[in-house]
Amino acid sequence: MNKKIVLAISFLFLAGMSAYSQSVLGLWKTIDDETGKEKSVVEVYEENGKVYGKVIEILNKDRVDVVCDKCEGDKKDKPVLGMVIIEGLEKDGDEYEGGTILDPEKGKEYKCKIWVDEDDENQLNVRGYIAFLFRTQEWTRIH
Repeated sequence: MNKKIVLAISFLFLAGMSAYSQSVLGLWKTIDDETGKEKSVVEVYEENGKVYGKVIEILNKDRVDVVCDKCEGDKKDKPVLGMVIIEGLEKDGDEYEGGTILDPEKGKEYKCKIWVDEDDENQLNVRGYIAFLFRTQEWTRIH
């Protein structure tokens, strides 16, 4: 094979791998930004061109059966385990935004933006905000 073709194929393969590793999709361990303790595992997935996040595991075994008693609407008194907490994010450059995130402990919903940290592809920055007030958590990719 021609060296240029081999180089081109190698470059495309590496570029594809890099793009995949920078994906927000996958399993992420949530960390409580106030206590620093691991809380849950959230699966971030794409459906109909939008990104969502669902709680698939609660790490504190004493809280596995917790319900969202402070939530409103159809999530009120529903189990947090299995609940979709990130909804309707759309890609905007390297970030996903335009949707919402639910804090089940407070029953509050916030505008949301997520992005993979540019220095650490195994860290997902998750920002919930109202107007100019925001809080950002760092979630860790599960391999």
